Amino acid sequence: MTRSERWRDERYMRMALSLALRGTGKVSPNPRVGCVLVRENSVVGWGFHGYYGGPHAEVEALRRAGERARGSTAYVTLEPCSHHGKTPPCADALLEAGVGRVVVGVRDPNPKVDGGGMRRLREGGMSCTEGVLEPLCRQINRGFFNVLTRGRPWVTAKGACSWDGSLALADGQSKWITGERSRRVSHVLRREHDAVLVGIGTVRSDDPALTVREAQGSSPRPVVLDGALCLPEGAAVLNGNRPLIFCGPEAPPERREALQRRGAEVVAVREKVPGALDLGEVLAALARCGVLSLLVEGGSSVLGSFFQEGLVDGVALFLAPKLLGRGLPFSGDLTIGAMDEAVKLRDPLWTPLGEDLLLEGLISCSLA
Repeated sequence: MTRSERWRDERYMRMALSLALRGTGKVSPNPRVGCVLVRENSVVGWGFHGYYGGPHAEVEALRRAGERARGSTAYVTLEPCSHHGKTPPCADALLEAGVGRVVVGVRDPNPKVDGGGMRRLREGGMSCTEGVLEPLCRQINRGFFNVLTRGRPWVTAKGACSWDGSLALADGQSKWITGERSRRVSHVLRREHDAVLVGIGTVRSDDPALTVREAQGSSPRPVVLDGALCLPEGAAVLNGNRPLIFCGPEAPPERREALQRRGAEVVAVREKVPGALDLGEVLAALARCGVLSLLVEGGSSVLGSFFQEGLVDGVALFLAPKLLGRGLPFSGDLTIGAMDEAVKLRDPLWTPLGEDLLLEGLISCSLA
């Protein structure tokens, strides 16, 4: 492949990626997928997976292209499916439309596909190219990949801290550490995740709604860790999008029934030690509920537990130019015995937000 041909393929794959992002917050547990059809250097069709159970990106692109799809090149961010699900196989649709070539960003790790779509296309006589902008195509669906390979959602630990690393004063006061721009961006982060999690301590102290208010988009599913089911029936989080409450096995049945009457789903999981829910079980249950990406906004104790268990994939840390002294630390009670055991972040990105800074990074062992 010549440099100009590679540049052309990457150009149209970037268009497909931008389309895929339009499905954010609407398609889980399905992946976000975009498709562009190009014929004689002109886009003749485009589409994206818009909502769960709806037409796939390839079908939407073919519908827009009509007869112009024949002989075109299809740029698809994720391998076309080869099995019957809620919709017929997209690989068959591309073959029937007479598409001449397919360029795929990344293979679908779903065992029902996993190379089957590419095999069907090649057996049908179609020219296929794989791996164009693969890291980006994998990144936009890292939660989808995480669930299929690890059995749990992608977990982002989010916090708003002082420069000396405190989430709050020693007595729990935390409003407001960061400025308005940081708070707006934090709502964008919520919009980009399927669910947002806090502990019962945060609910008691702040009564958060956990909704998206300062950005356009759907609100994530609110999740609360509440071992003894102490959640007040008037808590704002119960007014959210299908609230999910995790409790311990000994939680009072009458409290469970009361919360269920308020529209919450209550799930009991085992405790690793008395008073501490098994976070691995919590994440596995979230994956079964269709949650691909989880934003952990809990307080110091909850965040520290996720770090201690090695269950964090990415970090979004808002830093304000303030010193709070001996407050509640972002990483909770996480204890590191030696420098080479430190939790390392890779691909760090610093974004100025007025006087604040947003630090984003991936845990070095994450799969993205």
